[in-house]
Amino acid sequence: MSKKTTTTDPVRSGIMRAVKSAGTKPEMVVRRLVHAMGYRYRLHRKDLPGKPDLVFGPRRKAIFVNGCFWHGHDCSRGARQPKANAEYWREKIARNVERDATNEIALKAAGWSVLTIWECQTKVQDRAHLERTLREFLD
Repeated sequence: MSKKTTTTDPVRSGIMRAVKSAGTKPEMVVRRLVHAMGYRYRLHRKDLPGKPDLVFGPRRKAIFVNGCFWHGHDCSRGARQPKANAEYWREKIARNVERDATNEIALKAAGWSVLTIWECQTKVQDRAHLERTLREFLD
């Protein structure tokens, strides 16, 4: 059985290397908003399933801030299908969705409340709604 090899475009490789898993723009929007609301939190606790982006230990609440494309959200950005290497990306995103669900189940089983904020929810026009959502979750 031969292993399929693919060549990668150096520009595309550079773009993919630049994709961050922490400190993203949507995550920073949520962090600044939560902090301005007076809540304090810890970042990316490695001892919790999925390393939630924001962790409110005494409240036993965790927030994930997910990119719509990378985590398979059902918005227009999340529904985009890549043209290059499409099968790989479908499988990759499906694995991400499955992993997210497993992590959420594990956190809830351990007594944590979980909120997922999607990248599309952090846009300026939705900021008041985002603040209400966060306040309801954290109070």
